[in-house]
Amino acid sequence: MDHHIYKTVTITGTSPDSVDDAIKRGVARAGKTLRNLGWFKVTEIRGAISADGVQEFQVTLDIGFTLDAEA
Repeated sequence: MDHHIYKTVTITGTSPDSVDDAIKRGVARAGKTLRNLGWFKVTEIRGAISADGVQEFQVTLDIGFTLDAEA
């Protein structure tokens, strides 16, 4: 039976369009640097407001990934 060791990092994804898009952008960007992504958890949703209304959605994510096996 394989035993996995997991690591979690916290990032914030942003989007001018939606919370969903902010999540997808954050996960996509994390995938460019990290390997073996397995899950995410939204820990906070917030945004920026301008005179015209909602300007930006900001979503803080915990992203979990599996560490590479030892050689």
